Amino acid sequence: MKTFTCGGCGQPVYFESVRCVKCDRALAFLPGPRTMAALEPAEAPGTFRAVGIKGDERWRFCQNSVEHGVCNWAVPAKEDEPFCVACRLNHVIPDLSDARAKDDWHRIELAKRRLLFSLLGLGLPVESKRVDPARGLAFDFLKAGDGNPVFTGHSDGLITINIAEAEDPFREQARERLGERYRTMLGHFRHESGHYYWDRLVDGSPRLEAYRELFGDERASYDDARKKHYDSGGAPNWWETFVSAYASMHPWEDWAETWAHYLHMFDGLQTARSHGLSLVAAKTALDSRGLDLRDFDDLIAGWVPLTVALNDLNRSFGMADAYPFVLTDAVVAKLRFVHDTIAASR
Repeated sequence: MKTFTCGGCGQPVYFESVRCVKCDRALAFLPGPRTMAALEPAEAPGTFRAVGIKGDERWRFCQNSVEHGVCNWAVPAKEDEPFCVACRLNHVIPDLSDARAKDDWHRIELAKRRLLFSLLGLGLPVESKRVDPARGLAFDFLKAGDGNPVFTGHSDGLITINIAEAEDPFREQARERLGERYRTMLGHFRHESGHYYWDRLVDGSPRLEAYRELFGDERASYDDARKKHYDSGGAPNWWETFVSAYASMHPWEDWAETWAHYLHMFDGLQTARSHGLSLVAAKTALDSRGLDLRDFDDLIAGWVPLTVALNDLNRSFGMADAYPFVLTDAVVAKLRFVHDTIAASR
């Protein structure tokens, strides 16, 4: 994630901000320039100009911002589409007559937008199923009820999220029950997007055989692998070759977990570079300003000192490690494959 400032007064603002706390201008994310902007009313009613942004583009607030206050992305005023590029991916949203469900949806949308910021920054294809039914992406945000469970997952470009995952108690209980080291809303989005991009970038491509050499043969029974995993847990000594115990269940899950981890790395180092972070440790050093995030060796070299510092900072506050992972050579090789696959897609 990059750092942003208000174009009107220079105040630092967050990716999730909707109003500048210093000058009180409305803020919105502009998908084209990929930046946060301060907006002021333009000539036509309901349109705005971006302060400090070159050009004469006019913008409108996304309909989900105007009607529900759950979106801070803008739409070019010249477009007929009422929704921003992020909200156009939504297929099913929660029942908005339920105030709690609406709050959950808001938290879900915050995580989804961070995912999309990374995907767009990496140059990956992001098309709605409304535009490309066969290869597009869509989201269902569902609530369990009446004895019908909802499982977070992916199928043929449709990512389903159980909206209860937006609530910390539910998610923490699930993490403890499943013996996971890490479970976040953003992590769910990154993992499920990995399944989607496996379909788009690996399956049926010239990279498939190389994938099978690293991750295994995905044609092995998924149902059998899933049953074995939940009956017996992760593979013995899974940490030697997998980024997580869940990754050891099946080659599809190994790819999705590794893909999610790569997005963690890319976003974390982009944030560090944006802040100009420099670290010096006993045997490692990081000057994030010089990192080339398109170079895998730079990514790995910068990641190690950053995660050591993150964990030390968390421990100084009496909190659990922010980064409870170890990257072995086998895992690094899989991460490199993800990196190369993304580069090839561009």
